[in-house]
Amino acid sequence: MNTITKTKPAFEAIEPDFGHSFTYQKFNAERPNKNNVWHYHPELELVYVNGGTGRRQIGSHVSYYTQGDLILIGSNLPHCGFTDASTGNSSESVVQMKTDFLGSDFFEIPEMSGIQRLFEKAKGGIAFTGSAKEKIGEKIEILEYKSDFQRLLAILNILNELARTTEYEILNADHLSMELQSKENDRINKIFNYVKEHYQQPIALEDMADLVHMTLPSFCRYFKKVTNKTFVQFVNEYRLVHASNLLSKNKLSITEVCFESGFNNFSHFNKSFRSFTGMSPSQYRNELKSVVR
Repeated sequence: MNTITKTKPAFEAIEPDFGHSFTYQKFNAERPNKNNVWHYHPELELVYVNGGTGRRQIGSHVSYYTQGDLILIGSNLPHCGFTDASTGNSSESVVQMKTDFLGSDFFEIPEMSGIQRLFEKAKGGIAFTGSAKEKIGEKIEILEYKSDFQRLLAILNILNELARTTEYEILNADHLSMELQSKENDRINKIFNYVKEHYQQPIALEDMADLVHMTLPSFCRYFKKVTNKTFVQFVNEYRLVHASNLLSKNKLSITEVCFESGFNNFSHFNKSFRSFTGMSPSQYRNELKSVVR
């Protein structure tokens, strides 16, 4: 049995600057976002990635974004960084706030009912698409140039627009709830963090059960209950999303992509990729080329 490094997942404590009820940060090539480990926090997180392509991991959902991303992540929903040196984005803007950041009763008033529903949907993680991503993303970008009061009003306006748009996808469509006890949060984060670090290597179910101090049958039941996926399915999807990313960059052969993504059998990779995307790896690469053109 392999020796496993038992890395404790991070709980991120977010404290707004003095005199502020939320945090706003903007990252770029000179000031990159280095928080790439699996973490969670009670605050909702609104992220706009301006351009580029990369992988999003939110709860049990793993997918690949192109031409930037706009996502809203609910309270205590584990996730990791969406950009790095290879993403190719021009900037990343992040707003973090508690659900009661304007007071415990503010979002209870009738005018805020839409935003209240938005916060409820965000428990599964929301990715915004189409013109909503572009138009609302621009408004998030220019928060940088507003005064504190203007920024607060702008955030309320942004939340209202997000609540009204129909251009979105709930990422954990089965409404995966991560509102667990601290011990449970640590357990699922430990599993996700391990997959993030070791997906290119064989990952034995027995090792994962040992990692979280469970018997093998208990681990399998637990993971299925929490994520609505088997562990093997989750790892497979993680590897396939990585493969999709590599195929888009067109630097490696399809055989190299297969092994670089953690698959040790080319036939199995082809079959899994077709099942996951509806097309073969070569068709997927050609499709991306035509989109870029």
